[in-house]
Amino acid sequence: MKYRSVFDIIGPVMIGPSSSHTAGAARIGKAARTLFGEELTWAEIYLYGSFAKTYKGHGTDVAIVGGLLGFDTDDKRISNSLILAEQKGMRVSFHEDEAATDHPNTARVKIGNGIDDLELVGISIGGGKVEITELNGFDLHLSGNHPAILVMHNDRFGAIASITQILARHEINIGRMEVSRKDIGKEALMIIEVDQNVEDNIVKELEEADHILQVAKIVD
Repeated sequence: MKYRSVFDIIGPVMIGPSSSHTAGAARIGKAARTLFGEELTWAEIYLYGSFAKTYKGHGTDVAIVGGLLGFDTDDKRISNSLILAEQKGMRVSFHEDEAATDHPNTARVKIGNGIDDLELVGISIGGGKVEITELNGFDLHLSGNHPAILVMHNDRFGAIASITQILARHEINIGRMEVSRKDIGKEALMIIEVDQNVEDNIVKELEEADHILQVAKIVD
């Protein structure tokens, strides 16, 4: 694993006790909330490996729910997140899953509000850093360390070009790009990590591009 600065080694400003089991878990929860983009009324959280074995003692449960409520890793409300979620009418359930995974700190988060739903798989790789490895059945590699745009689109000629041309016009540099599809001509998912946060007016322009179904952004 490569670190970009001494702060990556020290870890994030956070509510303890663990950068991987608490801070990382909170970031997985917050990524799910950000990508969902709406208020949620229920959450089913599946924990694997070390997460499943130690989640209560290490605060993984309250951290993920805190992230789902929009709390940052240093938000003192995280310790009371289960109570706060209940007060908001959010139904939360945890499941200890014994299935084998590629990483011991893995969580599958399913959320919804009775109209829409989202399913995300995240891993906490240490020092508060996370990777999102699956979104609604699409395989991906999203670090969460950079601003990013997620574009759901029809698998058609010109869809990628229509997005990159808009970003170029607004002088937004692409750091990494990945496209995943389930089958030829079906829905596809474009992951674009960029060097700066993308403004809402640009997101709206992206949503109106050819063959685009949905756009979500992750800010730094």
